[in-house]
Amino acid sequence: MTRVAVVDMGTNSTRLLLADVADGTVTALERRSTVTRLGEGLEATGALGEEPQSRVLRALAEYREAMDAHDARVRTGVLTSAVRDAVNGAAFRARVRSEYGIDAEVISGDEEARLTFLGATLTRATDERVLVVDIGGGSTELVVGSSGEVEFHVSTQVGVVRHTERHGDDRAALARDAGATLREALPEHPPTRVVAVAGTATMAASMDLALEPYDPDAVEGHTLSLDGLRTRLDQLASMPPDRRREVPGLHPDRAPTIVAGITILIEILEAAGADTVEVSDRDLLYGRAFEAGS
Repeated sequence: MTRVAVVDMGTNSTRLLLADVADGTVTALERRSTVTRLGEGLEATGALGEEPQSRVLRALAEYREAMDAHDARVRTGVLTSAVRDAVNGAAFRARVRSEYGIDAEVISGDEEARLTFLGATLTRATDERVLVVDIGGGSTELVVGSSGEVEFHVSTQVGVVRHTERHGDDRAALARDAGATLREALPEHPPTRVVAVAGTATMAASMDLALEPYDPDAVEGHTLSLDGLRTRLDQLASMPPDRRREVPGLHPDRAPTIVAGITILIEILEAAGADTVEVSDRDLLYGRAFEAGS
């Protein structure tokens, strides 16, 4: 058995998974997620801002205490879209390694897609083709595969932070911009079985279940309908931002980008011809943990 700590420093959130890995199984001990908005302002400046970096580093200081308490032997991390795109991304990565002892790696969009598929399908043994969707802050990964094998993957420059900064809550503009990119990116005959990971999907499930507090076990495997998502989007888009923060099941820090997120998810389902989406709380953190501990 190997005790592993994995940190995902994404465009919108910084997340930690502490887990034991043994015999091909990842058993979570502790999970944390902090909305740090590392990609805030990146669309306009091309660089990671000082305050966004500070938010991530404060989260890492707390996560390091948890790693020490659990005596994690392997400490690894992934840096995704925001750090890939930023002119000062390499300097930020070096700081994470030197100050926090996390073996952080800037991964490509393709690698992000592969790890996401691995994590989402670890407990879904099936020979049916499935489309795994990971809507992030700066990019969205689309992965098709079956029986644990990836047959198609693509990383798109569609993300909830990126597109909120472009279009705010203008649903028509969001749908046009994101939809065109996603339709072009999908393979010609995508599966209609869709599994979605990451904050947009898990928050949509949490709202559907009115979870207070958030419960990852309840979210895992929850099914959302396309019609239900459209209704939810209508409700959220009609609310002022402050009112969204009070919606049961929606983390207040996710409120500013949830309209963009659900719009993107709807566009993917429509393009794939899918009427439902299965939500998974297990994504690239689990995929990275599995490989780091095996």
